[in-house]
Amino acid sequence: MSRKAIKAITPYIPASTRLPEITVKAVILSALLAIVMAGSNAYLVLKVGISVSACIPAAVISMAVLKLFGKSNILENNVVQTAASAGEVIAASLAFSLPAMVMIGYWDGFPYPIMISLTVVGGLLGVFLSVPLRRAMIIESDLKFPEGVATAEVLKAGGDTTAAKEIVFAGCAAATIKFCQSGFQFLADSINIWGRAGSTVVGVSAGFSLALVGAGYIVGLQIAFAIFAGAILAWFIGVPLFGLFYGLPLDAGNAYTAAVEIWNSKIRIVGVGMMIFGALWMIVELIDPLRRAIKASLEAVQKIKTEGKSNVVRTEFDIPITYVAFGVALLILPIYMIFNHIIVASGLSLSFTFVIMTSLLITILVFFLSALGSAMSSYMCGILGTSSSPISGMILMVILIASSALLVFFSLQPHFWEDANATLSVAGITILLGALIGCAVGVAGDNMQDLKSGQLVGSTPWKQQVMLILGVLVSSVVLAPIFQLLFEAYGFGEVLPREGMDPAQALSAPKAALMAAVAQAIFNQSMDWSMIIAGISLGIVVLLIDRALKKAESKWRFSIFAVAVGIYMPLDVTVPLLVGGILATLSQKILQKSKANASEKETVKRRGLLFASGLIAGEAIVGILIAIPFVAYQSTSVFKAVPAALAESTDVLGLIVFLTILYWFHKVSSKVKKES
Repeated sequence: MSRKAIKAITPYIPASTRLPEITVKAVILSALLAIVMAGSNAYLVLKVGISVSACIPAAVISMAVLKLFGKSNILENNVVQTAASAGEVIAASLAFSLPAMVMIGYWDGFPYPIMISLTVVGGLLGVFLSVPLRRAMIIESDLKFPEGVATAEVLKAGGDTTAAKEIVFAGCAAATIKFCQSGFQFLADSINIWGRAGSTVVGVSAGFSLALVGAGYIVGLQIAFAIFAGAILAWFIGVPLFGLFYGLPLDAGNAYTAAVEIWNSKIRIVGVGMMIFGALWMIVELIDPLRRAIKASLEAVQKIKTEGKSNVVRTEFDIPITYVAFGVALLILPIYMIFNHIIVASGLSLSFTFVIMTSLLITILVFFLSALGSAMSSYMCGILGTSSSPISGMILMVILIASSALLVFFSLQPHFWEDANATLSVAGITILLGALIGCAVGVAGDNMQDLKSGQLVGSTPWKQQVMLILGVLVSSVVLAPIFQLLFEAYGFGEVLPREGMDPAQALSAPKAALMAAVAQAIFNQSMDWSMIIAGISLGIVVLLIDRALKKAESKWRFSIFAVAVGIYMPLDVTVPLLVGGILATLSQKILQKSKANASEKETVKRRGLLFASGLIAGEAIVGILIAIPFVAYQSTSVFKAVPAALAESTDVLGLIVFLTILYWFHKVSSKVKKES
């Protein structure tokens, strides 16, 4: 992270002003929205493997609903979106992992006691671990947190007609196009041009996500380019070389399918290896900021004791670090008991002492990997936002590390792997461990995004953290029935709960299928570790390049995590991010060369930020809303209306519309409007 001086933030509501934040109506609305967001996002992740941030949709709904009560304020709306977004991120974390339990045959449904235990404990752990990270990631860092910025702009626009106008225009455009892409489906959301070149495949893909363009605009070209550098390594070098040396998948139908299969099964694991190295390096980089954060929190606690709460700046008041430490300590016993029960119920032939030792090892792994993953998640959300942050990659990293540790540990037990049940049971235990840590990691990153919006609007951090706990508890109660309902309605992957179901309607749960394959491969000892080693090696190279740039005092830097994200994520994500970053740079250069005065330039810069926020908001809202009828009608083609004449031209139409919006965005973010 950057060590340069960070510009102080002036909040929208000053620290000296106190407004109602946690109110009865805010709590009730938060709980209802958390349930809706959890159900909607669970379906999206299971269907297509992607999640949509609920921060902005929840903020917009909150502003609309609370206005009906007459009195409401921006801080009240902010705590509502904070709690509601917890449902979305926990649903995504579980959907990335738990369907693997039925895919490998360990479960035949989703047991309520285990699911609620994993979710509550994991979610609370994520909240507690994120508290000391706030100062390190938000106060002492120059991370952008694009969705946090966009959410703050949407909230501020609720009382600013000029700002609202920019956000509404951009939001309506993005919402309409998103509905034409995912609803009517006569605009493609990506274009893929791939072909065979000798014995391999080459080509390019590009996504048409306006939300990602907006995120790229906010984070800037440097981060967007670092991410795209990872995409170059993965798609333009890794995939063709792998096909050349090892051949194409036998079941690949066409060049694009072959490229995706190579990337998904092999190349993206390189990104996970780089994340592992990046995480270890992050421990080194975070030691000092976290030390200062904990020291500042302890000083705040002492100040409260000696001077009272009134002398502590409201906008810097977290949940006290002593409460955080106590809360984390209280979770030790539940984590131990949960996994002790799971191990005993698995029927493994283990002695009483070995069960205790295994439960203790897993408890240690949970705390260590949750802390590591929470720091990673917070950092990546600072780069990309919650929707595009590779939470599934971090869960996969957790499963790799935990599986390796358990493989070695259980090998100490004589003849353990001769038990026919051993591989399946330990794989299941590892996936459940990954699910719990996934909840912690997801909540921690989401909390940073919410706290960033809180910093900008002037919220009280501890109140946001308390509301996040509410969101965790509410979504934990409803997610087990939601998963069971979706499983009974569709089936997951190739697993159908009863005879006579249509396999074509099953939810593919692609990320969970990857988790299942990796966990089983490790315990079957068929895992290809060369890709992980390649990722770690590339991480070292990227670090050396970054150090050299820093030594040369270059403005350009390469984040290990940014490059790793580029390797792990599809081109549909990395290309629009790069487009947004390029657009931001071009617009700023044109603006700098203009003859406008400083005030006019600042106005145009703000319009660009508002427009980017509107793009993120519009797409996010539609992404959540259309998931509801998709679930109700058990189909993602409810609104499909593609005329026969356009059936073969949806990608070209999508590209034309995408370029048109980019041109509009460029004009808004670079052209000075002279007042008449």
